Amino acid sequence: MKNFIANLPKAELHLHIEGTLEPELMFALAKRNHIELPYASVEEVRAAYRFSDLQSFLDIYYQGAQVLIEEQDFYDLTWAYLEKLAYQEVRHLELFFDPQTHTDRGVAFSTVIKGIHSALVEGGKRFGVSSKLIMCFLRHLDEDSALDTLEHAKPYRQWIEGVGLDSGEAGNPPEKFQRVFDLAREQGYRCVAHAGEEGPADYIWQALKLLHAERIDHGVRCDEDPALVDHLREQQIPLTVCPLSNTALKVYQTMSEHNIGRLLREGLLVTVNSDDPAYFGGQLNDNYEAIQAALDLSVGEIVQLARNGFEASFLSAEEKQSYLDALDEYVLTHPVAG
Repeated sequence: MKNFIANLPKAELHLHIEGTLEPELMFALAKRNHIELPYASVEEVRAAYRFSDLQSFLDIYYQGAQVLIEEQDFYDLTWAYLEKLAYQEVRHLELFFDPQTHTDRGVAFSTVIKGIHSALVEGGKRFGVSSKLIMCFLRHLDEDSALDTLEHAKPYRQWIEGVGLDSGEAGNPPEKFQRVFDLAREQGYRCVAHAGEEGPADYIWQALKLLHAERIDHGVRCDEDPALVDHLREQQIPLTVCPLSNTALKVYQTMSEHNIGRLLREGLLVTVNSDDPAYFGGQLNDNYEAIQAALDLSVGEIVQLARNGFEASFLSAEEKQSYLDALDEYVLTHPVAG
């Protein structure tokens, strides 16, 4: 099963590029940019990755991002992740980035996006990975900051597929950003939003009704509201679930408690993703392996999760079909599938 998962064609739809910053690269960039870190070693950094909730993670996450200063830093960050991606049979990537994490400390929007975009273009040529970029607004900041970010994105509109909403859910409901998302949709952006991770099921409803989100990032607390589960199933609204993240942040105490298997069996369009793999100890394949082992998922269910990743993407119908054909071919020729 491990080998089957490792070579299975996949898409990743919930990945924060800042969350791929491994401690080794963090130290290298800190040295290059003459930044002093509050850690003495790589081991000390990894030891700090013991989180009690979302906020305890975000505190370290934003601290780590301080080493990203120059365009080359953002290129190197993205390239380092793409190199890992190439060995996991990830064929398509939809990548989040958080401009405000950087612009609020004086790094230009152009510096951030040019570095990321250049790496994605080169990665497409080198590794054959297609990609789309999604710009997230930080929900703990105010509407004006999000509107300002949307304005800064205008010169780079052709590089950005959609907008999203992330950071701490507590006290920051989606309705806070309704005007921002209305404006983003007018400008042609696809819309997604984090909801129902630490926030209640009502935040998922808000993301759908007020932000018109086409996908819900996380969304695991949907099962608190049967009517919401029915709606997600009937409308086939994708949930980009991040199992190792959920257990690391204590949404679930153990993987055996996770609801992704049950939601899949109930007909919801759930997908598997890694979220912030440098912090949560697992790339995309690790997430697949973890839920398969803990929830006793069948080969067919693992394949369905991979299919869902392509179906839930923002690829064209023709592009989706091409990837799905490759997935079907793999399943037909792999011994485990037989």
